[in-house]
Amino acid sequence: MISPLEMPVAILAGGLATRLRPVTEKIPKSLIPVAGKPFLAHQLELLRSRGIRRAVLCVGHLGEMIQREFGDGEKFGVKLDYSFDGPKLLGTGGALKRALPLLGMEFFVLYGDSYLPVEYRPVAEFFRRSGRLGCMTVYRNEGRYDTSNVVFRDGAVVVYDKKNRLPEMRHIDYGLSLFQATAFNAYPAGEPFDLAEVMSNLVREKQLAGYEVRERFYEIGSPAGLSELETLLKTGKAGMSP
Repeated sequence: MISPLEMPVAILAGGLATRLRPVTEKIPKSLIPVAGKPFLAHQLELLRSRGIRRAVLCVGHLGEMIQREFGDGEKFGVKLDYSFDGPKLLGTGGALKRALPLLGMEFFVLYGDSYLPVEYRPVAEFFRRSGRLGCMTVYRNEGRYDTSNVVFRDGAVVVYDKKNRLPEMRHIDYGLSLFQATAFNAYPAGEPFDLAEVMSNLVREKQLAGYEVRERFYEIGSPAGLSELETLLKTGKAGMSP
C-alpha cells in the first residue's frame, strides 16, 4: 500500500464556470489570474507545500490551454497528468470515472475552484482507518461562506444534499474528498453524472466517512470569492482561520 501522500489528487477543472463569464468564455477557470498568476499555480504550490507530488487534471472546456500552460508540472514540483472529457462534458462524476486508469485504487479529489489550507495526511489516514468507500471533508459553515449542505452528526455525514436545504445543515462540503476506485463501479463509463450523486448514494449506503476540518475554505467559483482570495493572497494572509 502506498503512503498517504503518494495518493494522487484529481483536480476537477472541466466545468464551464458560467458564474465568471465573460472571462471564462476565453480561458478556463484554472487560468484566471489571481494575485499575479493563474489560479492553478496557487493550487499546485499549496499541494506541494502539503507533501502532494502528483495530480491528475480532469479537463474539458478549453482544457488544452491548461495543458499548454502547465505541461508536466515539473516547474511546480507536482507531476501532472491530464484526463480529457472528450466530445461531451461528463460532469464531475463522469470525469472521475474516465480518469480512473490514471488515478489508481485510491485518490483525493479537489474541486478546480477551491483553495484549501488543510493538511492532507491526517485526512488520508482517517479515510483508510474508516474502511469506507469515500470520505468527505466538512466544515462547520453555519451559512457564512456559502450555503450549508451537510448534516454532520456524531462524526458521520448523515445527510448530503445540494438542492434540498434542511435547518439541521450546519456544515458544508469543504471541497476535498477521497475515494476508493470501486465507489464508481456502478456508474457507466463515457456518460455524464455528478459527483454529488456518488456521494449521496454513499451516504445512504453508510459508505461515506466524514472528516471535520477547522480551516475555512476559499474559492474562485464566484466573483466575490475570487475577489476575497485575491486580497488574501496579496496580503499573505490566505489560509488563516477566521
